[in-house]
Amino acid sequence: MQFPILTKHIFGDAPYSNGENSLIKRINPQSLTDKRKESLVTALSVGAVFIVLAAIYFVNLPNSLFDAIIKFFNSLILAQVPGTSFSLPAPAVPTVHILLYNSAFEFCIGLGIIEIALLTVRIMLHSPISKKAETIGNLVFWLGASFLAITYLVNMTIISEWFVFWAGIILLGGFSLVARAFILLAKR
Repeated sequence: MQFPILTKHIFGDAPYSNGENSLIKRINPQSLTDKRKESLVTALSVGAVFIVLAAIYFVNLPNSLFDAIIKFFNSLILAQVPGTSFSLPAPAVPTVHILLYNSAFEFCIGLGIIEIALLTVRIMLHSPISKKAETIGNLVFWLGASFLAITYLVNMTIISEWFVFWAGIILLGGFSLVARAFILLAKR
């Protein structure tokens, strides 16, 4: 069964002399419009995130990651943040959830690798500097989050380090914005 309207829309109707259609021409990065380049990069990044999620799930397949998440949320209690009078949610026994923390670390590393690949693609496709700066900011955040996850979640033994992790995540959000701003300012 053929779909002439769909194939005409996707592949175009301008055949080359050897019978090939314009899809091959559109794959060439120089012939893509900026909007299509960015749409392609976005589609690749979304697909890569799902691949990372699937990989993390299958790496942890002998253990039920879903059950670990349920146990984690069921173990949350209100704990006092050290040095303050605030109480925030924290796991009752932080060391019990190592499988979940390792998965978070793997996810952060996976997204950091995706951001490195996206930065490479954005440089090759001559993306706008704002998109490159956004990718660098994301790279700083995800690689920093992976460092914090392995340092304060996987290796933690006391509940106060749980709060240090979240303070570090907030700082990483700021560092990410600063890195993005430096790239944008350097270009001007």
